[in-house]
Amino acid sequence: MEYVLTTNALGKQYRHFKALHQIFMHVPKGSIYGFVGKNGAGKTTLIRLICGLQEPTSGEYKIYGVSNSQKEIADSRKRMGAVVENPSIYMDMSAEDNLKVQYRMIGMPSYDDIPELLQLVGLSNTGKKKAKNFSLGMRQRLGIAIALAGNPDFLVLDEPANGLDPQGVIEIRELILKLNREKQITVLISSHILDELAKLATDYGFIDQGQIVKEISAKALKASCRKCIRVTVTDAKAMCQLLDEKNLEYSIISDSEADIYGVNNISKLSIALAERGCEITALHEHGETLENYYMNLIGGGADA
Repeated sequence: MEYVLTTNALGKQYRHFKALHQIFMHVPKGSIYGFVGKNGAGKTTLIRLICGLQEPTSGEYKIYGVSNSQKEIADSRKRMGAVVENPSIYMDMSAEDNLKVQYRMIGMPSYDDIPELLQLVGLSNTGKKKAKNFSLGMRQRLGIAIALAGNPDFLVLDEPANGLDPQGVIEIRELILKLNREKQITVLISSHILDELAKLATDYGFIDQGQIVKEISAKALKASCRKCIRVTVTDAKAMCQLLDEKNLEYSIISDSEADIYGVNNISKLSIALAERGCEITALHEHGETLENYYMNLIGGGADA
């Protein structure tokens, strides 16, 4: 498999605080890589390292196979675009003028691509409207447009949906999917909104206390998030006795609810329960979410 970004025992220490420790990470080409971790887990630190905003204290990273210790890393980084923490926007300028500034900074030969870029991010009709009068979602999309100046094929986004209203979240999601599917741009995205990330990511990296604890594809994650039947019954004791006799795996949710795994025929189960005076009053299919998986992986109930 070809990787856009890899890290090898990457570390970053600030005096006595170890922000990253022995990070091993692999971002496949063409993927949307969801980078998941608590506040302070090291997500932004890693992003700042690969963007060249800080230097690692140990290990290395490679962008398109070029190590950060090689002088050619500057050329590899030109293939990257990034929005780290807050978009770098001139608030008293229009979207078009913001892009013109960026084009000049990176030495683009002309402004011919700007109308197409504005259309791509849904800002083609903003005219002379200043960025300070944009919604937060519009500013985020302008930040992404600025990151796309120079036609990068690797985009790094640090919490792009943070603070957005539902409509803004949807717009950012659709833009990321469009960039990935139509422009073949690999995207590394850190996010606290795990249910939203689950609608985007093709691969995941879970970080906790400065270490990658798991990398997994969305396909493998889906397979590992077991489906079950959540039932509500009138007699939980009778249900448990029956499930034990049938060697079915289950977990008790409340005095009247349980998750049952591996049920092939719910009708037979219902009849068997009825024979014991236990009625199923409600049931639905239930599956582990990305948030459940993450919390089970790292333990605890902290903010993701």
